[in-house]
Parts: sequence; structure tokens; C-alpha cells
Amino acid sequence: MLLPACLTSTWSWKKRAVRERTKLPDGQKTTDGTEYALDLNFFFNGQQGDEAAMVTKMKSGQLDGAAITAVGLGQIHPPILILQLPGLFTSWEKLDKAREALRGDFEQALDKAGFALPGWGDVGLLRRLSKGFGVAAPGDLRGKKPYVWREDPIMPAMLKVIGGVTPVPLGVPEVLPNLNTGAIDVVTAPSLAAEQLQWASRLDTINPQVVAASIGALVFTKTKLDALPADLRALLLDTGRVAGTALTTRIRNEDAAAFARLKGKMTISTSSEAQLGEWAEVWKQTRARLAQGTFPKDLVEKAESLAR
Repeated sequence: MLLPACLTSTWSWKKRAVRERTKLPDGQKTTDGTEYALDLNFFFNGQQGDEAAMVTKMKSGQLDGAAITAVGLGQIHPPILILQLPGLFTSWEKLDKAREALRGDFEQALDKAGFALPGWGDVGLLRRLSKGFGVAAPGDLRGKKPYVWREDPIMPAMLKVIGGVTPVPLGVPEVLPNLNTGAIDVVTAPSLAAEQLQWASRLDTINPQVVAASIGALVFTKTKLDALPADLRALLLDTGRVAGTALTTRIRNEDAAAFARLKGKMTISTSSEAQLGEWAEVWKQTRARLAQGTFPKDLVEKAESLAR
């Protein structure tokens, strides 16, 4: 699963590159005839703060890159969050189509912001998990305590459309403690993330409806990349693309397997056709609300057309 992680890197010429380093294939040299190695130092489990903090540290030069979800990408270029608008890209096929259509504009915007994106990644398909009740219809959320990502503009807008819901904004590391205390009782998350972060063990009901696909990416600061020799810069970017492609297939399969496991353990709350219609209307109103200033209206309309 693509969970937030960040890295710093150091580079120097070595007679022999060790296995843990990104290196040119055996026998190949850089253009000046030297062998070259790049050390990548990864920080996991929130060691460098939440995603907003990691993006800030990349901008200040304290970090050289990060594996981030849409939350972090949105801190760099908010329109990327369009890919997670509710009710649009509810299958991997739809997401692939939209991301391919929009990636050029997004990657160009990231480039202008001082970042390179060598590889996109996925986190999983977002579904509703809850404790002690099912969330089959929008009204089932009224009076409940749903978790929302602190930096996410989409879910709070949706809950305002529903009305009568007070969201609980948290960072990812805060979710489990708040589940333990009962401060939150609804989580919208990929099945794989819910399992690996131990959220699922504190919840007992799942709705199979897909709200959206949760995305992420590996990003590097252009300042650090531009300081590398061309040979190694190309190798690092190529490695990122290969890793992104490999992880995409693996994560999608593992998220599907995790969903199957959760269905076998939890109570399944299935939405009726009428309730699915209620969700469609809520999501339509949410997108209209977000198009009034949060995201460019023409981009929201383009996303809606890509989902058809």
C-alpha cells in the first residue's frame, strides 16, 4: 500500500555501488567514466510529520522527496484532488482513463511548483466502514462522528450537503486512538489501509459501495534532481516509473483481497437502488459546491465528462 513516507538522498562517486543503493547496471559508467551510487534514506511512520509537514519540508529543502497520497499532492497542486471527487472514478478503469487524460496538465503544474513526479500510485478504493450501525444512505451519517482528513476539502463539503453531521478532522496517526476512545465511528478508507492501520479491528460494518479511488504518487524536488548528473537523474526517474507501475498492480490486487477479507468478518450494509440514488444526488451537489471556488469549474465539468 502506498502510505506516506519521505526521503533524503546523498550522492557521491563510488568504486563499487552496494546493493541497497540506486545504481547504474553492472559495467555501465556515467558520461564522465565513473561509477555512481545514490543513497536513499527513507523515513516511515510519521517520523517527519504528516503529509502537509512533509510537503513543507520538501519546499524548504529539508526533504528531497516523498511518497504521498492525494492529501499531500493537494498541498502542492490542489486541482489534483479532482481525481477523488465522490461518485466519479469508482473503478480503476475510470480512474486510469481520467488520470491519463489529465496527467500532462497535472505534471506540468507540479513542475512549475518545483516538483517532479516519476510515478503515480494508488492507495485503494474508498468504502464506508462504521461501528455499531450501517451507512447505507446519506441520512445514516446524521448524528454520527465521521473521520475526515484534516487537509481534505472534499469530504467536509459532502457532509455539509447531507447536513446534521459534524466531521472530526484528524491526521492519519490520530485515527486509531480516536477509534479506541469512540471519538469517531465512521471511516471512509480503502480496505487495505483499514486493515494495515488497524482501523478495521475497531469497526464492525462495511458498505461495499465505492465512493472514489484513493490515489498517490512519488514526488521529488526539482532542486535535488537537477543537482544530479544526467545519467543518474534519468535512472532515478526511470526507477520511479517502473516502481509506480509495479506497485499499482500489486496494491489494486491487495486492496481487493482485503475487501474480501473484511466482507467475511464484518456486517455488510448494502445500499438499495433508492439509497444509491440519494448518494448520487449528494455527490452531484457536492461537486457543484466544490466548483464554486475550491476547484476550477471547467475542470470539475471535464472530470464529470471523463467519468461518463
